[in-house]
Amino acid sequence: MEILKKGPFDNAKSKLKAGMVLEKIDGIEILEGEDWFPLMNHKVGKPVLVSIYDPASGERWDEKVKAIDRRQEYELFYKRWVENRRKETDSLSGGRIGYVHVRGMNSNSFRKVYSEVLGRNYNKEAIIVDTRFNGGGWLHDDLATFLDGKKYANFCPRGHENYGSEPLHKWHKPSIVLISEGNYSDAHGFPFAYRAMGVGKTVGMPIAGTMTAVWWEGLQDNSLYFGIPQIGIKDMSGDYLENKQFEPDVKVSQDFDVVITGRDQQLEKAVEVMLEDLDADE
Repeated sequence: MEILKKGPFDNAKSKLKAGMVLEKIDGIEILEGEDWFPLMNHKVGKPVLVSIYDPASGERWDEKVKAIDRRQEYELFYKRWVENRRKETDSLSGGRIGYVHVRGMNSNSFRKVYSEVLGRNYNKEAIIVDTRFNGGGWLHDDLATFLDGKKYANFCPRGHENYGSEPLHKWHKPSIVLISEGNYSDAHGFPFAYRAMGVGKTVGMPIAGTMTAVWWEGLQDNSLYFGIPQIGIKDMSGDYLENKQFEPDVKVSQDFDVVITGRDQQLEKAVEVMLEDLDADE
């Protein structure tokens, strides 16, 4: 169906293309209706001989590649997903809106977001901050504050207007946050902080109330890993965030029959809402 970018067959030597057929693995035929996964057991990091058939030319040949594990494959799938969301945002907005995904509420994710937002998206009119499938951490205030920049000065070298502006290290243009049922812990805390600070709108599906600081411990024999809730977080009305469902400003569910075609309805709505707000401000 496709050659996974930076996967085992994504190299200059391979002739394998989408539409071709894998017939054998290490000389063992892949039979119709049978699971071929056992043929890949215990081969991570080892050379594997793959027999290929091209229906278009009728040619058959063998290629040797090094097998990767499920974790490496998942990482490549994740990068593909983010890249496709970025391309979709660019296409739907006519290049006006940028996109960034917040993978976790941690330092590495913040550094990635900081670099992406103020790097490739610096000249965009607005940014979509996607937090879907984020498992949490402790980054809500850093991220919300970063997106809550207020422009207060322009840089104007002689002969140039608006050659940059302050603040240099914050995003001071419009933003919108994508959320889903997959958000957990501080990925609930961030949309709450984003709304409480009045930064922008949220789009997607409700988040279960899971924002509580937890201390994680494991038994000495590693047979159990468990969390101990230690600090509850209350809003300014005195209500605990835990068990208090977060409702998006614009609620959009994903239709399975549409998602499997490659369309992202929540992202589509986020772009639509952001464009409406940008045009209304002009």
